[in-house]
Amino acid sequence: MYTTKDNEVEEEGKKIVEELSKLKYELQHNRQLSPLPDDGIEDIVGYNQELSQLGTPKWLDVPWLFAECYLYRRMSTLFQLTRHWRDYDVFSRQKMATFKSSRPAVLELAARYKELITQLSSDSDAIASKSQEEIEQTEHIIFTEMCEICLWGNATDLSLLTNLSYDDIQKLQGSKARKAAEANIIANDLPDAFRILRRARKNGREKETRVDIILDNAGFELFVDLILAGYLLSAGFASYIVLHPKSIPWFVSDVLPKDFSDLLNVMADPKAFYETPSEDEQHRGITPQSLSEQDNKEIAFLFQHWSELHADGKLVIRPNRFWTEAGSYWRLPKAAPSLYDDLKESELVIFKGDLNYRKLTGDAMWDPTTPFTQAIGPLGPKSGIRTLALRTCKADVAVGLPKGEDERLKALDGGGGDSGAREWAWSGKWALVQFSDGKA
Repeated sequence: MYTTKDNEVEEEGKKIVEELSKLKYELQHNRQLSPLPDDGIEDIVGYNQELSQLGTPKWLDVPWLFAECYLYRRMSTLFQLTRHWRDYDVFSRQKMATFKSSRPAVLELAARYKELITQLSSDSDAIASKSQEEIEQTEHIIFTEMCEICLWGNATDLSLLTNLSYDDIQKLQGSKARKAAEANIIANDLPDAFRILRRARKNGREKETRVDIILDNAGFELFVDLILAGYLLSAGFASYIVLHPKSIPWFVSDVLPKDFSDLLNVMADPKAFYETPSEDEQHRGITPQSLSEQDNKEIAFLFQHWSELHADGKLVIRPNRFWTEAGSYWRLPKAAPSLYDDLKESELVIFKGDLNYRKLTGDAMWDPTTPFTQAIGPLGPKSGIRTLALRTCKADVAVGLPKGEDERLKALDGGGGDSGAREWAWSGKWALVQFSDGKA
């Protein structure tokens, strides 16, 4: 909780609360959207121009994607126009609370990550004794496992982590949990991404291999994003990785640059973080379980590894205001040409999450059989950008499905049935992993 004895800070805080209440009322009662006040950041002009082009719309008159983006951008102005609250993230406590509640998954992944990274960095006899075909097959399975962990985020099934080792390929191939999870990925282009990165590694002596990740949520999802990034670097699939956070608090839980440092700070002293009762635990009289020495060592390994990668320039944090503009990513080439050209330098650009997918596809009501490469418009073929979307479905838009798949899913319990609504795409139970080779 933010506490202060400074009258100016307190008065500014009260004004923010008052304006948030006003915003809530306008939304609930479908009032007219007002132009955003100029907070000194260049994207305000674009927002207000688009609002003007829409006429004098009310909340329910505008495209839903614009309304959502406008909401969070307007909230940002309330803080940006103050003296003392400019850098305050109103969602920060919620992000860290969610991460803390993911403790079992964090500890399990930390142990598996240490085991895998240690093996990748050593001249293992287990690797040396295998044929090239066996090594490639095993690498493909581990790559798939790591991407699926990253895909499902908080929904990660820890039983997927049967074995992330070169020593037992049969266990990985036979993992029932992995097979079950893959059944819910209704379009899966991971083999294409693996082929691209493996080829890049083979040619790595000629140039550095860059991979970009357009981030989604903070907390545990950022944790698994860093798990994937650390693996790609350690396995030689990337020379360095560029992480793209948002610049302002966005859609509640999206990653800000500070969330990266907050996560590392927690991992620098995990016992203090996990053993200190939260407000909710204090209220309920719960004492958190102590962290074992082994758990502490494994999280310390992660902290040390990721800190070194960041210090060595192998993990780069690069925000850009484009990611919090109101429109779709179809606008990227013209709206942010320097960012567009920069992404062309990457071997693979991974877009995480539902909102990034919606923006890639213009949040349009495509026929679900429309090829992904078509639905992403100017970021598709010949764009110069290789795109991999990792998305658990939480909104209507879906493309690249086999003919009849949408109908099959609608017919399932809770799938939408005869209502015509694509309810199966709202739950986060189903996922899409789709690839476009814009360099081909």
